[in-house]
Amino acid sequence: MSSPPSQFEVVRDPLWNNIRLEAEALAVIDTPAFQRLRYVRQLGHAFLVYPGATHTRFEHALGTYHLARRATSELDIHLAALLHDIGHYPFSHALEEAGLPRHETLAARHLRTGALAGALERLGVSADQLLQLIQGTSRSPFAGLVAGSLDVDKLDYLSRDARMCGVPYGVIDVDRLLTSLVFESGQVTLHAKGLAALESLLFAKYQMYRNVYWHHAVRSATAMFKRMVRRAIAAGKISPDEIAIATDDGLSHELQQTDQTGLARALRERRLAKRALDIPGTELPTDTADWPSRDPDLLERVEERLARELRLRPDQLFLDYPSKPEMLDVSMPIAGVLGLPRVAADLHRSAQRLRVFVLEPIEVPARAIVELVTWPREEIAARLENEKGLLSGAGRSSAVS
Repeated sequence: MSSPPSQFEVVRDPLWNNIRLEAEALAVIDTPAFQRLRYVRQLGHAFLVYPGATHTRFEHALGTYHLARRATSELDIHLAALLHDIGHYPFSHALEEAGLPRHETLAARHLRTGALAGALERLGVSADQLLQLIQGTSRSPFAGLVAGSLDVDKLDYLSRDARMCGVPYGVIDVDRLLTSLVFESGQVTLHAKGLAALESLLFAKYQMYRNVYWHHAVRSATAMFKRMVRRAIAAGKISPDEIAIATDDGLSHELQQTDQTGLARALRERRLAKRALDIPGTELPTDTADWPSRDPDLLERVEERLARELRLRPDQLFLDYPSKPEMLDVSMPIAGVLGLPRVAADLHRSAQRLRVFVLEPIEVPARAIVELVTWPREEIAARLENEKGLLSGAGRSSAVS
């Protein structure tokens, strides 16, 4: 049985001012699984660059719930928005990049077991329906509000991340977007009055990736953290299941106790790997492969081989080429024509950077690295298997410091 509708709380939020939490939301929030989000930072290691970026998944979830309530009266949408990050790992998306399952998949563990599952059952809310909304498989006409190109998740995190980092890039006309949503032909559609605001959102997303999420120092820390966690898992020091329910500080403490790479202490003291190579995506060949961002196992083998060929220790070199080609996709029906997605591929390449980070000063042959990332996965794997060098002779003649 749900709590009486007269029960609610109001929390103060630096972004949306007052957020009213209804009885159903309070029942969910007051569970251990949700309270864990207080101790999981929204932006991982970005606080090493932007000191204010210490906000958490907890306040982001409250903000997402707040926007969902403004967009629709559907309770399932409200709770799915509130719980969309319930399975999130510590340190943002780094561990998904490291090869662990996506956080949307881990949401099932929380929604179907424990105190949270009990709370949902008492509310008469289907955990399976919430899971479908969170994972983007729901056929609900309102599903795009939870997992879509114009979902309330993006409206909150872009606005919140920009505010907390102190940058002007994530400014979005949220009011215009929400008031431009209409329900037509059995689905949520964006009215033509909201087109300019949507294009501003997409461009804000591009700018945040380019200037915050893919900032060179953030990516260096992320690469070091991924390596450290992968080493700990391979050594049996910690399991993916333990990581999935950890907090930022809890995982950091655990890794510092068992780390054999020296990376844990280096991260703690902000001794980050430096750029030995940094090339804009727009200067790379159009046939650049995606394995550096899609195949963490192969990437680690490549990094180890490159370190060996450059006479570095195995955990002293990191190759980074983040990719998010769906960055500017628009899946929601729109009453009008958008111009920005037409140049989506160019904007994505403009946000990308091919970088090699090293913990010891060394020259890295730029031409050879560029050639390396144009090879398909199969060729890379074959060279590794056959002990062939990855730094070609042609590439050795061009080096950058």
